[in-house]
Amino acid sequence: MSVHLLIVDDHPLFRDALAATIRLAHPDAVLHEADGIEAACAVLAANRNIDLTLLDLSMRGTAGFDGLITVRARFPRIPILIVSGHEDPRIAREALQHGAAGFVPKAMDKATLTRAITEVLSGALFLPPGLAEANAPASRSKKAPLPERLARLTPQQVRVLMMIRQGKLNKQIAHELQVGDSTVKAHVSEILRKLEVISRTQIVIETASLDFDRIHDAHPA
Repeated sequence: MSVHLLIVDDHPLFRDALAATIRLAHPDAVLHEADGIEAACAVLAANRNIDLTLLDLSMRGTAGFDGLITVRARFPRIPILIVSGHEDPRIAREALQHGAAGFVPKAMDKATLTRAITEVLSGALFLPPGLAEANAPASRSKKAPLPERLARLTPQQVRVLMMIRQGKLNKQIAHELQVGDSTVKAHVSEILRKLEVISRTQIVIETASLDFDRIHDAHPA
């Protein structure tokens, strides 16, 4: 099946450049475009099969993270990859806190953008190495205690978390829970965001010493 992507940017030349880069890695991709937040929401409402939104933070009529928050609130199951002119690690960290699944500065190379798209489509969070390293110390110092972060998870997300700890792949999780792959990807992305980590490996490390029977009992279906 072809992947469906939405590019949201108010500069036509950048939308064209981004589309050309995407087609190199995903030649069969179906690309949609929007030049603002309301236009993006209209496209998303009309095309429920869109797999990923690539969003610029700085567009006319949009202040700060307002655009991200709006799209995230209206279409919570569609991951958002920020492709921004900003390179400040603090902005990248705040974007993830507001629900983005990844952040790539526009100055990054094509290979990094391609990897970001691939990882976010798989349900992971993505930050380029430089931004990830810059965010790591601050993230560790500002993280809530693990029990508090775990309490943010829904019962279904706890079940997915337990399966990730068992080393199961998204397709295996989808089969056991009898849900679609896209639903599992959305759960994985939410687990990463709520636990304030950026990879499945970090999930395993952070939760290595936990009693999962107790966690499951604390989150009844």
